[in-house]
Amino acid sequence: MRLFIAGLRKLIRRPATWITFGVLAALMSLIYVAIGATADRVANDPQRVAALAALTFPRAYDSVLSFLLGLGGLFALIFGAAIAGSEWTWGTLKNAIARGESRTRYVVASFGSVGALLGLGLVLAFLVGVVAALIGATLAGVSTAGVGDAATIGTLPEKLLRGWVGFLEQGALGFTIATLARSQLAGIGAGIGLYFAEQFSTIFFPDVVKYLPFHVASAMVALPEGGGFGGGGGAAIARLEPNMAALAVVAWLIGAVVVSALFTERAEIAG
Repeated sequence: MRLFIAGLRKLIRRPATWITFGVLAALMSLIYVAIGATADRVANDPQRVAALAALTFPRAYDSVLSFLLGLGGLFALIFGAAIAGSEWTWGTLKNAIARGESRTRYVVASFGSVGALLGLGLVLAFLVGVVAALIGATLAGVSTAGVGDAATIGTLPEKLLRGWVGFLEQGALGFTIATLARSQLAGIGAGIGLYFAEQFSTIFFPDVVKYLPFHVASAMVALPEGGGFGGGGGAAIARLEPNMAALAVVAWLIGAVVVSALFTERAEIAG
């Protein structure tokens, strides 16, 4: 617990924390406000209907969450890689070991701090997205009467919890890659490459991709088809049933943390 609290205090002051979640929230806000401001200029009627659907409550709740679980997962990976890589490049891991800390306990506590901030960032980014969707709906002249829909709001805690576990898995992936590379830049670069490689591989290996980390993280939250931007007119991508996806997410998460801990235990830390 001591290492976990110390990690939280350290990460809250880190520019990487504020930049990661600040950019995510700003990007989401810009997109929703832009959709609302330009909705009446879209010439293609189906395209306009799809754009307005993303701003119409209560569906907008799923739209915001879908955005976060998609692009937000990449930000979670980058954040995890940035924090893990800095432990090696800045020498904080070496200093902790020199004063007698357990390597495994330090790695697990460090990732625990990352996970806590990912949860906080998810909730705050979701609230920012909802406000941005409300602003966009107002600009587009869309009714916001559904914002208080009790049935939808009642499902949000479970969806956010599942989304947080998905963020943990993707953050753990970045954390592990940076740990193996012992570098922030290498970890972030390799993580981003892995993210886009998985997205493009849906074209060639659709039955395999549904078990990979980013896809299972999205699949574990039961969102309706076309819940994000767009009307769902494209080809459907095969994905696991939510509870099965949750098991896959937990397996990826535990595996990533175990690999990080084992590598750190065996690594030679000189200098």
